[in-house]
Amino acid sequence: MPKVNRKIFIIAVIVLCLDHIVKSIISAILKVGESINIIPNFFSLTYIQNQGAAWGIFSNKPVIIIITTAIAALIIYKFMYSFKTNFRNNLAFGLVIGGLLGNLIDRLIFGYVRDFFDFQIFNYNYPVFNISDIAIVIGVFLLIYAIIKGEDKHANNSKRQQ
Repeated sequence: MPKVNRKIFIIAVIVLCLDHIVKSIISAILKVGESINIIPNFFSLTYIQNQGAAWGIFSNKPVIIIITTAIAALIIYKFMYSFKTNFRNNLAFGLVIGGLLGNLIDRLIFGYVRDFFDFQIFNYNYPVFNISDIAIVIGVFLLIYAIIKGEDKHANNSKRQQ
């Protein structure tokens, strides 16, 4: 088993800690369903307890979500070592792993994920989310960019054979 990249580990721990500190603060100051309007008709802090995944899929099916998250983490771990080592890729993997763990820990401890960022964009009330969700999305986009740039093992092997 390869040694875990220290930079990825540090980024994941920072994301995990930041996520849980903010979740703890929000859940301490707001009751479930309560909101603080920050920017009228655009942004609020709204505390919800999300028992599903993105957009509420698999609501009240925590075992499916936990197993899926564990499988995703194993897949991420497996592919982590097939990417070129650079700051962007370390950041990407750290964000994804930290985000996955942040939401997984919520599910294991509480049975739901604590969400609070609530945006209304062009009269669409976007699903409420948290710091872990932001980290996962940014990390995935960075990994997609790395794949497009050919920084994954598959692309590197293809270039060597040409």
